[in-house]
Amino acid sequence: MKNVFFTAALVIGFAGGAQAADPALGVWKTAVDDGAYAHVQMTPCGSAVCGTIQRTFKDTGEYKSENIGKQLVIGMAPDGTGNYAGKVWRPSNNKIYIGKMTVSGDQLKLSGCIAGGLLCSKQDWTRVQ
Repeated sequence: MKNVFFTAALVIGFAGGAQAADPALGVWKTAVDDGAYAHVQMTPCGSAVCGTIQRTFKDTGEYKSENIGKQLVIGMAPDGTGNYAGKVWRPSNNKIYIGKMTVSGDQLKLSGCIAGGLLCSKQDWTRVQ
């Protein structure tokens, strides 16, 4: 009888953990920006999601950018429906923008905006892991 309760608790625990996993977590390939792209590791940061540059690439292959280890996605708070709001850092001009993000399966849409969100630049990212 104890085994039945233990097994049920274990199954419920794993199901709850799977539902609690944020869809943005993992490694994402950015769009090409100023001739380069990156792999960004999205991890929890408090109740939000943050993304750190892990690897960088140019058309000639992988290279060691000075931006590796820097946070690109900052404090993206989820609303529970795949939409996020926070900040985005653009390495090419070293500016931080109002950020919005939407995740659907293995696709991530990221935008950085100014003027209260009236003018935005957008990128589509794809999941690596």
